[in-house]
Amino acid sequence: MKILVIQQKMIGDVLTSSILFKHLRVAYPLATLDYLINSHTSAVVEHNPYIDHLILFSEKEESSTIALLKFAKQITLQNYDIVIDIYSKLSSNIISYASKAEIRISYHKWYSSWIYTNTVNEQSDALLNLALTNRLLLLDSIKVKSTLEAPKIYLTSKEINAGKRLLENYNIDFNTPIYMISILGSSKTKTYPLNFMAKLLDGIVKETKAQLLFNYIPKQIEDVKHVYELCNSTTKAHIYLDVFGKSLREFLSLTSHCTALIGNEGGAVNMAKALDIPTFTIFSPWIDKAAWSLFENHQNVSVHLKDFKPVLYKNKATKSVKKDALKLYSIFKPKEIMPRLTQFLKTFS
Repeated sequence: MKILVIQQKMIGDVLTSSILFKHLRVAYPLATLDYLINSHTSAVVEHNPYIDHLILFSEKEESSTIALLKFAKQITLQNYDIVIDIYSKLSSNIISYASKAEIRISYHKWYSSWIYTNTVNEQSDALLNLALTNRLLLLDSIKVKSTLEAPKIYLTSKEINAGKRLLENYNIDFNTPIYMISILGSSKTKTYPLNFMAKLLDGIVKETKAQLLFNYIPKQIEDVKHVYELCNSTTKAHIYLDVFGKSLREFLSLTSHCTALIGNEGGAVNMAKALDIPTFTIFSPWIDKAAWSLFENHQNVSVHLKDFKPVLYKNKATKSVKKDALKLYSIFKPKEIMPRLTQFLKTFS
């Protein structure tokens, strides 16, 4: 038997959807289990023992209809028995249809449900771990038993040791707290205002004297430097700007040695959780905390403007909130966040 799971786009989505494979392996121990994902996300599922092959979807297929159709034709030739389409957008609709799999599963949408043999309705009520719960519903449709478990990232001992050596090369003190800071979100509407972030960093250093590492890529260096310049002189002395992951796997190896990860909600937070590193997450005002506040507990804490000012969200649709995201961020001041962050720091320092 051959099974294909489709989850295109973002790193957090790809990592979250990887939870299906452990359950599929138990249900179908002899099956070939393949994962179709965007090429830039592959690092978070490398060495996953439950996945047999990664099928990589590139920018070429993303931007060209002809390339997409050629890609879909290659999927047809693989003769999959079951296709589970978590992404459930036009490109994955085409791929699922082209697969000719006997069982094709996805979420129920009026315009695409005819493509699939099994569809399920997503839950939308305010449950924690909603993103995980909805994914497991797809397994229910083929009677695969599942339990709510956190995604996991698998680092090799070589990678872990390489991360430690890199930190040692910069004289990082492993006896003092090390915080990885998710300094920027994936977009402006998912990035806590830089001047506010600098105030939080000042507060972190004042409370803990910790060493701060920033999660960023080279093209973001100007924004990163801007945050750095906004910090006070004491905080600057605790920031190691030159220590950053030059690849996603290197970021993971560094994070595995950190005391905690603190900052903007997104892929970095999900990856830290998958490494069992404590997290303190700042949600964008327009992101659904109920869906993405995965495994909230004493180790994984998050804050959302709605927690403090629920009246701002009364009778407002998500689209309306997203449109006002930057205005809402201006209300979400450091003084609102710092008491909860201080409590977290007392636990993980």
